[in-house]
Amino acid sequence: MLFAAPMVWLLVTGVGVDGIIGGPAPVRFTGANFGAVLTWDVAGRPLLNGLLISGGAAIITVLVALPAAYSLSRYQLRFGRIFLYTVLFATGLPLSAVMVPVYGLFVRLQLVDSLVGTTLFLAATSLPMAIWMTKNFIDGVPLSLEEAAQTDGASSLQRLRHVVLPLTLPGLTVVAIITFISTWGNFFVPFTLLLDPGKQPASVDIFSFFGEHGAIAYGQLAAYSIVYTTPVIGLYLLASKTLGAGFALTGAIKG
Repeated sequence: MLFAAPMVWLLVTGVGVDGIIGGPAPVRFTGANFGAVLTWDVAGRPLLNGLLISGGAAIITVLVALPAAYSLSRYQLRFGRIFLYTVLFATGLPLSAVMVPVYGLFVRLQLVDSLVGTTLFLAATSLPMAIWMTKNFIDGVPLSLEEAAQTDGASSLQRLRHVVLPLTLPGLTVVAIITFISTWGNFFVPFTLLLDPGKQPASVDIFSFFGEHGAIAYGQLAAYSIVYTTPVIGLYLLASKTLGAGFALTGAIKG
């Protein structure tokens, strides 16, 4: 009920005339609010920027987290335990504590106002949790499957590709979804690192609906919020269907 109430308010206000927060339900409905926000400049470009940043961060995070987690799971590294504790500590480090030195570094590297730089930084901030989660998924893969593939002459890379990857694919999908959602709703990082309004994602652009002196276009804000949440809801529905098989140990191919 607590979750449904704001969603109902968004739907009603988005299609209502002169929606006001806390006010009565509108007696007239219109699609003008959605028509005002469903343009390239208002919603199209920010949503595309958000998809590029969040999708890129999710892909980079998974690609880097997989070999790192595999090494931590399968090999007795000298500083492996210390590294894991460092990763665990990094998961709780607030971004606000590191943004000042990060901004200075970005200025030196000339990465301020760069979509690529912002994507790389968001991927880096997502890596600690991604490595930790991916390692837990790889720990669940029986070592006997890799030993059988090793007996057939498979190298470490072949075992990772043909044995571990198919079995941990549902888990990697979860990691990618979590990374995408966390970066999709991130306001602070792109607001700080992206100066050009044409490069800012929807999480930052939504702030433009809050005018000066408390003047807020609630109808357009609600419509934009619905459009903004659509990719995340669609991703969740898609994942719930594609991950129907769960984490069953199927699909292993000996090298």
